[in-house]
Amino acid sequence: MTHTIDTGPTTATPYRRRWIALFVILAAEVMDLLDAMITTIAAPSIQTDLGGSSSMIQWLGAGYTMAMAVGLVTGGRLGDLYGRKRMFAIGVLGFTASSLLCGLALSPEMLIGARVLQGLFGAAMIPQGLGMIKEMFPPQEMAAAMGAFGPVMALSTVAGPVLGGWLVDADLFGTGWRMIFLINLPIGLLALIGAISYLPESRPSHAARLDLTGVGLVSAALFLLIFPLVQGRDLGWPAWTFASMAASIVLFVLFGRHQSRKERAGGDPLVVMSLLRKRAFSGGLLTGVVFFSGMVGFSLVFGLYTQIALGYDPLKAGLAGLPNAVGTLVGFIAVNASGLAQKAGRKLIHIGAIIMMAGVIGVGVTLDLAGMGVTPWQLAPALVVTGAGMSLIMAPFFDIVLAAVEPHESGTASGTLTAVQQLGSALGTAAIGTIFFGLLERHWRFDETMRLTIWITVGMLAATFLTAFLLPLRARPEEPEKATQS
Repeated sequence: MTHTIDTGPTTATPYRRRWIALFVILAAEVMDLLDAMITTIAAPSIQTDLGGSSSMIQWLGAGYTMAMAVGLVTGGRLGDLYGRKRMFAIGVLGFTASSLLCGLALSPEMLIGARVLQGLFGAAMIPQGLGMIKEMFPPQEMAAAMGAFGPVMALSTVAGPVLGGWLVDADLFGTGWRMIFLINLPIGLLALIGAISYLPESRPSHAARLDLTGVGLVSAALFLLIFPLVQGRDLGWPAWTFASMAASIVLFVLFGRHQSRKERAGGDPLVVMSLLRKRAFSGGLLTGVVFFSGMVGFSLVFGLYTQIALGYDPLKAGLAGLPNAVGTLVGFIAVNASGLAQKAGRKLIHIGAIIMMAGVIGVGVTLDLAGMGVTPWQLAPALVVTGAGMSLIMAPFFDIVLAAVEPHESGTASGTLTAVQQLGSALGTAAIGTIFFGLLERHWRFDETMRLTIWITVGMLAATFLTAFLLPLRARPEEPEKATQS
């Protein structure tokens, strides 16, 4: 079944099945968000079953987010070239098939490879949904449609660790940890059927060509940076690991020059380099890398600490992190209901960073006072505060950063910002995970290692506070004539 909508500057009537289509898009979003977080709890069980070193645990997250970061740079462009509905369906089908490969993995290498495929297909899937939403919904319904993403993100954050812990403990049909991936099969198939049946055909009248040289340069640069960060500790940090990280810097510079030349020549670069000359946008990228590195790195180490050091089973470990997600959900609801993100703007990011620092320090104080017998209930108050602070940072962040760009730059800017978010997640998993396991190998006690991780996270939040001064005070209100050009 095929539906077509006009992608020109004006749309006579809204797409009739837009709310069903939104549900299909959100189902795909849930799959992506769940799989980004779910391995944090299941990782120790996976390592026990498949074997592998501690770097395998890091690759389960870093491989997925690194592939997502690379893919997001080009995912939206592929939708422009070949049609958003088609690329969304391909992304859903590939993501579901990759989930099956994860569930059938016989070795750590096979599982990590399947996770990378998941990330790549997720990057093909996610940008298409956002593009179609902007075309399907009239301006007066756009806020409601886009507003659905906040609660879905928060609920997926809540559900990921808890669902992962329950599925591992339940051992459904004797699958153990494999069910955290196999559960995507019915969701993915329903999303695929929904995409074919209800999503409209969507392709811009002018589609920019894909910059394959740029894709190769940025992919190689990211790999040369992330691989030695994760694998170097297991190999004893040979000289080539440092040479690889140095080479990644060279390739990033070459990528920047290539993109600048392509832009000056009137071509279609992956990243519009003139955006980086805008302090607000480049500051937003820096803020995003620092914040998401700290947030994801802390989540990884906390999930591992509760199981390896405190002896929690996977379900208890998932429930231990639930207050953090609840605080995030409550914070999002409060901010959206009060309109505080628009009123406070950048100040809300500063307030959120301070509150989140207090919460993370509170986790450290609780662990010091209660010792190795600490219970999830004792950790709950500090984690609720941590989650609330996180939501205050995230609520205005994207709107404020994108307020610095011109309308014709918004597509490239959105893709670049989201890719940098994923890059920050990969760096956090690689760097903080490497520090955590490296200190354990040097015979640091678990409590000492966790305490250092907490102070690293606090330092990153302090850097988030400082870099946020580069952002505009608040997001620009969207002008009516611009809002109608969807």
